[in-house]
Amino acid sequence: MQKTILTALVLFLTASWTPLAAQNGSDDGSHTHEPQADTLDLDLLAVPIQKQLLPLTNPMLSGIAAGDSLGPETPPERRPLDDFQKDVMVRVADIYRMQVNAIDAQVNDNPLEAEEQLTRALNSMQGLLEDYPEVQDDRRFAELYRSLMTEYRSFYGIEEPANEAEGEIFAIQDELFSGEDDWMNDSYSLPEDITTPRTEVPLVQNEQVNRTLLYYTMRVPEVMETWLERSEKYFPMMRRIFREEGVPTELVHLAMIESGLNPNARSWAAAVGMWQFIGATGRMYGLEANWWMDERRDPEKATRAAARHLRDLHNIWGDWHLAMANYNISPRGLKRAIRAAGEEDYWAAYPFLPRETRNYVPGFIAATMVAMNPTEFGFQEEYEGEPYDYEVMEVDPLMPLEALAEAAGITTEQLEEYNPELLRWATPPGRKYPLKLPVGARQTLASNYDQIPQEERSRNVTMHTVSRGENLGYIANRYGTTVRSLFETNENLSSTIHPGQKIVVPLPPGGSGEIAANRPSNQGRSSAPSTRQQRSAPANSAAMNYTVKSGDTIGHIAEWYDVRSFEIRGWNNTSNTIHVGQDLTVYVPEGQQAYYRQVNSMSYDRKQQIEREQRSGTNVVQAYMDSSEGEAETIRYQVKANDTLSEIAINFGISVDQLKRLNNLSGNRIFEGQTLRINQPN
Repeated sequence: MQKTILTALVLFLTASWTPLAAQNGSDDGSHTHEPQADTLDLDLLAVPIQKQLLPLTNPMLSGIAAGDSLGPETPPERRPLDDFQKDVMVRVADIYRMQVNAIDAQVNDNPLEAEEQLTRALNSMQGLLEDYPEVQDDRRFAELYRSLMTEYRSFYGIEEPANEAEGEIFAIQDELFSGEDDWMNDSYSLPEDITTPRTEVPLVQNEQVNRTLLYYTMRVPEVMETWLERSEKYFPMMRRIFREEGVPTELVHLAMIESGLNPNARSWAAAVGMWQFIGATGRMYGLEANWWMDERRDPEKATRAAARHLRDLHNIWGDWHLAMANYNISPRGLKRAIRAAGEEDYWAAYPFLPRETRNYVPGFIAATMVAMNPTEFGFQEEYEGEPYDYEVMEVDPLMPLEALAEAAGITTEQLEEYNPELLRWATPPGRKYPLKLPVGARQTLASNYDQIPQEERSRNVTMHTVSRGENLGYIANRYGTTVRSLFETNENLSSTIHPGQKIVVPLPPGGSGEIAANRPSNQGRSSAPSTRQQRSAPANSAAMNYTVKSGDTIGHIAEWYDVRSFEIRGWNNTSNTIHVGQDLTVYVPEGQQAYYRQVNSMSYDRKQQIEREQRSGTNVVQAYMDSSEGEAETIRYQVKANDTLSEIAINFGISVDQLKRLNNLSGNRIFEGQTLRINQPN
């Protein structure tokens, strides 16, 4: 029965994801459809019934009398898709295909392939979110997220809702950013002659800022009061770090509208911590994140990373309002708004920004004005609260937090509050861990540390006894490992398991380096931009050298070589800041070197002209390859594990349709060891 349902779902998704995209249309960012990870609403995938097929008495056609002519359908006017929308649609389609492959693998009792496809799909979805943070407002992306997370939770046997937003800030954002003013009351009014403090970041007061001021002070004053209370704890530490990093200290108020100064805040799209870092940006600024810990939740480390990130953005734009906007939106999204405005100014670009980014700078200005003049808005001058402070003691890896808290004379909840980056029951494996403790508790822990029984200290593997209803996916997820690791650790393990069976489970490793107490663990103590992990070259690729010219940006170069900005940053261990004369390495598909070798010597205008041609639908690379001298050379490629037709086609610079025609393939299925014919120019 289960196989029958899964098979039907494969066919359903294969047939339906294209009509879904067609129905949703382009999203201008003016509406947000929050995904509900619990269920997949199949009604959204239904194909609309044409009006001509409905009886004239149908209430949907009220006002049309029997015999009246319906007349020709007048479709709504649709704007042409821009490059951002096309890129999102292509990548969404690819992720849906991976999900279908995962379901197909489950039908065929292949959990390893299912896990591989799900992992690829999740990584691709995260990559899309990292490239375009504003895609969170896209209805199509919200549906993809809901569908894929439903499949992920089903495969791993996860009962509780996945990735629910955590923190009061997100309900505030939903109402404030909606653009509706139903909450506005006639009695709401601002103080006259508001004092605007002198700051390095301009605190412009306009209609948008005034609306936000009214919301914070009249609609949700209890929320603003909570933020002011938290600021007593965190702002002294944050201002110190911003001064050390050479960033205006008033920018600490940005954390109010990012998270409400909540270290445990988490958006539905997996932005985490007080500064709401997504995974890629957090890694870029040295924040360690693995199954055991996530330094994006550490108030001090995340603040250091945020200060450096804001400073880098200001170096790019030369304007703090634009730097803040770029903190919230992708560089490409911000440039698109600036081009539409015809002026490199946040307020000029304001109407062309997604709704969240439109409200971002006004939100910062309003929060800063209230926090710097609380009494003018009816709040107290000061609130009770101890500044953020702690003591540190290095403890062994895999030490249970409950045992450590007891030995320190505090509760486990207190220990977790001082170490919000710790995600599991114990300290991470690997090296010693710098545990943060309330002032005065270090000595107590040191006195009792050696008395913690050895049997309470964890090991790198554990033994799991299978219970009724469990499967390998559920067990792997519970311990933060993979189904593949379970097969590698247990000889003769079958995909069918039974209650009472013993399975050896390897626990996931921690970070690869030493964990720091008060700075991002993956970067040095210098205040320079962080060192990034070197990104490996893709399979079947060739290295190209590009020398940076005047006016170039990472985004431009990525477009010219048909790669992504984060890939160039990773390949070259660099940030978005590049300089004229700098040499960058870019990887392109094997067989297309002849085309991409020209890019380095082309003029800027010529490169932009080619980019415009590509955006209009012309396959410039293929046209060049087709016109190259010499006849096509036929090569043979043996399919490897986890290969897909689209990946092979991309790597060899041909289309999927060409690849299928050359090999008489009717569908997209290929298998390991299969030999494919591929035509390439000499």
